[in-house]
Amino acid sequence: MGTGIGIFVAETLSHSSAKKTGQKRKDIYEQAGVEEYWIVSPQGSVEIYYLQDGKYVLEQNYLLQDGKEDEEYNAELEICLKAFPHIKMSLGEIFEGVY
Repeated sequence: MGTGIGIFVAETLSHSSAKKTGQKRKDIYEQAGVEEYWIVSPQGSVEIYYLQDGKYVLEQNYLLQDGKEDEEYNAELEICLKAFPHIKMSLGEIFEGVY
């Protein structure tokens, strides 16, 4: 790579600044050429964007459902980094201790 640009950024938003801050920083990372960008919200969602032709495209979007009796239960679902597929984490691990 040699350009000094990161290939991955994960951002955890706060309750108060989620919308405003998220879009502003997303634009900055997109213009800088960061290849993979995750937005983690305190409401239990993870949005995963990949840079394609200079623009971010939302490739994956998850909403944590951690009630084991829930039909949509997904806390054990593993997601990984595109550039580092051996680095995996479950949705439950991402939000551990948030609630």
